[in-house]
Amino acid sequence: MERSGSKSFVIDTNVVMHDPTAIFRFAEHDVYLPIVVLEELDRAKRGLSEVARNVRHVSRLLDELVAKANGDISGGIRLPARPDQQPGNLFFYMDAVRSPLPNGMAPDTTDNILLGITHDLAKHHPDKQAVLVTKDITLRIKAHALGIAAEDYTNDRVLDDANLLYRGMETLEDDFWEKYGENLASWQDDHGRTFYEVTGPSPSSWHHNQFLYTDSGTPFEAVIRKIDGNKANIEVVKDYTTEKNKVWGISARNREQNFALNLLMDPDIDFVSLLGHAGTGKTLLTLAAALTQTLEHKYYTEIIVTRITVPVGDDIGYLPGTEREKMEPWMGALEDNLDVLHNMEGSEHNSWGRAATYDLLRSRIRIKSLNFMRGRTFLNKFIIIDEAQNLSPHQIKTLITRAGPGSKVVCLGNIAQIDTPYLTETTSGLTYAVDRFKYWEHSGHITLHRGERSRLADYANEIL
Repeated sequence: MERSGSKSFVIDTNVVMHDPTAIFRFAEHDVYLPIVVLEELDRAKRGLSEVARNVRHVSRLLDELVAKANGDISGGIRLPARPDQQPGNLFFYMDAVRSPLPNGMAPDTTDNILLGITHDLAKHHPDKQAVLVTKDITLRIKAHALGIAAEDYTNDRVLDDANLLYRGMETLEDDFWEKYGENLASWQDDHGRTFYEVTGPSPSSWHHNQFLYTDSGTPFEAVIRKIDGNKANIEVVKDYTTEKNKVWGISARNREQNFALNLLMDPDIDFVSLLGHAGTGKTLLTLAAALTQTLEHKYYTEIIVTRITVPVGDDIGYLPGTEREKMEPWMGALEDNLDVLHNMEGSEHNSWGRAATYDLLRSRIRIKSLNFMRGRTFLNKFIIIDEAQNLSPHQIKTLITRAGPGSKVVCLGNIAQIDTPYLTETTSGLTYAVDRFKYWEHSGHITLHRGERSRLADYANEIL
């Protein structure tokens, strides 16, 4: 007996490679894994890549399901479901059915076999809609051209729209002080920091370490330190735009950079995420804060820098040398910013002194490959994850959980420049981290918009 409103979903290989638990994400509907998908998974299971690990995870899950069914899978395998939900079934589609295809379409390719299977299910089960689920845009277009239902896999989306992503700051209304001034309390602590206690409806929608500012009237910039129902304690931010508050010779050039430095320089904040396009100062600010807190304040013993190695152009193959030597070609942005900071810090020294200072800076920075971070624990380290938009949610979790006691993790990236296949602005691990960490009192986030690199770079970002 068919369940009312249920569907049949044919799953492409790239879906389970992307999310190993995808077969459990289709509620009460039936899931079909064609034999060609199982063959592709078998060919991709070897190696140390994230895809290979995901494939092995899928294989283990399927093996457990088959074992629970005692090997009898002819009628499908019952999938786990919530108590208020009818369970769906998992079927292994063993026949490589080929639907009539237009001239020019090869009948034996995996994509076209999947199209045929979806067409066959729709033909033999007219009361159930058959849908092909794939991350392959071209395959979805081909399916629609043939009148076959096809969808992207969207259960891994953090948000429906990247424009809804948490920015880390909020503009106060023009009448904020009039609305909240009556119940406003203020004080200073022993360190000269100014605090306010705000009571009203707005604090219920705020987050810890979110920044507040006014665009009109008297300038005001503060950060939320404590939230308790309709009350919030906010602290006036430190002004890093002034000469006396420079960080390793660097001053904030705009409001967003000032907010970012307040997060980076706060030892009570363990996780910081900075988003922004090229030239907004993400790497420069982070490296300046890391050097100051490592070499001057001694909060951290080392700076660890890592990033995923996704080439923008043609790959140049394997690189020789040590781990650091292999990673250095991928760390051009780090080297460029280190040169800037070195020149600022050592401008008054002679050439020998500048060289010695530069060697000292490099000796405190460890460049690590993402492939060798699994299983590590870093104690009292300042960890920088560059180009984090190219990481999956699972990868970003693997990296952040490497942080031991006394460590700080900073994720940098631009979700508009994702180079990893099948990752988008709404499914990137960086988006995932920003959205999940906004509720934690020891984390902070800022989205930088204003470029400070050059007028050429700013103009190129606008028009190209």
